[in-house]
Amino acid sequence: EEEAALVQLCHQAPTDKEPEAASWYREQGNREFKRGQYQAALRLYSKVASHERPGSPEVSVCFANRSAALLHLGHFEVCLEDIARAESHGYPDRLLPKVLLRKAECLLCLGRLQDAQDILNVLESKIALDRAMTTHLARLKKLSQLKVKLCEKERCPEPAREGRGGVQGKSEVWEENNSISGASSSLSLSFDAERGRHLVASQDIGPGQSLLKEEAFVSVLCPGESLPLQDGEAAWDTRATNADLYCHRCLRQLLASVPCQGCSYAKYCSQDCADVAWQQYHRTECSLGALLLTLGVFCHVALRTVLLAGFAEVSRLVGQSHSGDKDLQNPEARCKPLSEAPDAGAGTRGVPGCDSNGRYQSSYQALFHLLPHTEQHSPEHKFLCTLSVVAICKQLQAAGLEAAVLNQESPQQCSRPKTCEKTSDELSPELKTVAEAMLRHVLQLQCNAQAITVMQELGPGDGAVVDKKPVRLATAFFPVLSLLNHSCCPNTSVSFSGTAATVRASQPIPRGQEVLHCYGPHRCRMRVAERQQLLGQYFFECRCRACLEELESGVKSVVSTRNSFCCPKCRAQMQGEEDRLCCSNEVCATSASRENLSCRLQDLQQQIEKALDLLRVGKADQAIKMLLKCQMDAGNFLSPEHVLMGEMEDHLAQVYAILGKWQEAARHLKKSIEIVEMHHGPSSVETGHELFKLAQILFNGFAVSEALSTIQRAEGILSVHFGPQSAQIQELQEMKACLSELPRNILQKT
Repeated sequence: EEEAALVQLCHQAPTDKEPEAASWYREQGNREFKRGQYQAALRLYSKVASHERPGSPEVSVCFANRSAALLHLGHFEVCLEDIARAESHGYPDRLLPKVLLRKAECLLCLGRLQDAQDILNVLESKIALDRAMTTHLARLKKLSQLKVKLCEKERCPEPAREGRGGVQGKSEVWEENNSISGASSSLSLSFDAERGRHLVASQDIGPGQSLLKEEAFVSVLCPGESLPLQDGEAAWDTRATNADLYCHRCLRQLLASVPCQGCSYAKYCSQDCADVAWQQYHRTECSLGALLLTLGVFCHVALRTVLLAGFAEVSRLVGQSHSGDKDLQNPEARCKPLSEAPDAGAGTRGVPGCDSNGRYQSSYQALFHLLPHTEQHSPEHKFLCTLSVVAICKQLQAAGLEAAVLNQESPQQCSRPKTCEKTSDELSPELKTVAEAMLRHVLQLQCNAQAITVMQELGPGDGAVVDKKPVRLATAFFPVLSLLNHSCCPNTSVSFSGTAATVRASQPIPRGQEVLHCYGPHRCRMRVAERQQLLGQYFFECRCRACLEELESGVKSVVSTRNSFCCPKCRAQMQGEEDRLCCSNEVCATSASRENLSCRLQDLQQQIEKALDLLRVGKADQAIKMLLKCQMDAGNFLSPEHVLMGEMEDHLAQVYAILGKWQEAARHLKKSIEIVEMHHGPSSVETGHELFKLAQILFNGFAVSEALSTIQRAEGILSVHFGPQSAQIQELQEMKACLSELPRNILQKT
């Protein structure tokens, strides 16, 4: 019954290639292309490519169609790649002139004049063109001649671009640790009974200093939200999720994806990524796609972990756990504080996860030694995890993939998933070993999973001001990053580039102080009771400085104070722990129901969402009216520092920026920044993002001096959290260089 139910659930997440879906997506893509919606067409043509079966004559046409959308969007290099794919997949000779002309136009736009001329010569000499094509060819030849004449003029800006590149090229000083892979020499590995394994500053550390750079041992892309289809809707969804937007191996943003040859789900940024993924793990995962999507990302990470580690290493460590090595059940039980060790080398050799030389590597051995907290998980949870792991292993056995999992076949032998074979219900001893390791990893993930996040653009991203928000992109194991303990007021900031994590100091860390990371619940976002409840999933009670201050002193959380209700009569803060709230102004003595005020807050949030819906469909004037009304209503019962008051100011700034009213946009965004600073602090990453938006608005409004000072402040904050090479820092530097190059008379006026 359980298996039958699981099969039914898997039908809701199909990953097989469906030619009918390809035809449907092609029609939708052609429709969007004719409407001039090239970005939408690009996305739909990529879905076509994912559903076309290898060897289908339609594959080459799909890549050619997508190249046309890429040309219109100005992605010339990627357009050339798709044209090459179309040619390699046997693009029809009768249609070749059209694609070659597109190729010549891309080469012209890229300044590769000789290559473009060679393509045009081939067309002239080898292909009989009709009149329409001859006209088009003449136009391209004229463009080529003009390009030659304008070439020298177009090269004039080059020195300025080189100068800007020098600013962007600022590199970070880095000296790697001898004992901890990927860590700075300013850190040391410590252990004590209360904190377990943890990292400590071995010297004074300044804000923005890089402390750790680690590539994920394993990562799995989170598919992202896709709303359930309603009755009557098409069976195929045109909406884009993370699975459509990012490479399933390196997490790079996709423009023109390379599809997996075996399934419609996996997509890659290049053929190289597709080949490496297939060799390392996807040859096993490919036919299990629907099951893995149904069981969830933790099960997927657990399977990929053992595939990357290799059966020999998995078997060795599982075997050690069977041979009476209790350290693998409770890896930190045997550790003594490192201060008791006669020397640092001897101490680190006693820390679980370290190799025989006492070095803590970002390796499977270190990952295997992360705490699974087996005793703390509920029996129900452990049973469900076991059921999921066994379902995967039974499917591996039924699909004839056991030999691939055990690394007994070469990639060539496993080039295609095998058809299902009749097998025994009993798992083989080797698969039981794999299942045991997978179960350990699923349990470890509750406390050691790291979310890889990315700043994703809100809206189409083609406006003068780009709004972004952090989005969970993937779930990963980082063995070294997992050494960092939690604090609700951390002293580090973590950023990601693809599958690599970088930890930087967000404030000065004196020698001897522990290096701390926030697991999610932050003092600026939640009350202490909420934080403690959420942190229960990690099986510890937080005793960080922020929690102790709030718990022991009885001081009211800043979150409670700033996000409080205010008196509708005198605007003083409402207070009280029960349902009835009273005005803190004794002279006023107004009271109100907490439930009633909470309902008003909920209604207000719904009205704000309606205003944003109006903005999405281009009704900016109506959106402004609704937001201003919401702002007036909010002022009657919310404190001026309430987070929602700041969000409304931010939304108003966004609308005015769309309308090109830069001064109004800047005025509202400055108010938003004041509230963000109250909640998160003047040097927080949240404040940095708001200042980045303000810099864009001031830049577009030609408020030069104010823009330059805002850029400088935003740069100072964001470089601490993301480093000098981040995309936002580079964009700020480009704005600064552009403003600095304005004529002196304009600079004086602004």
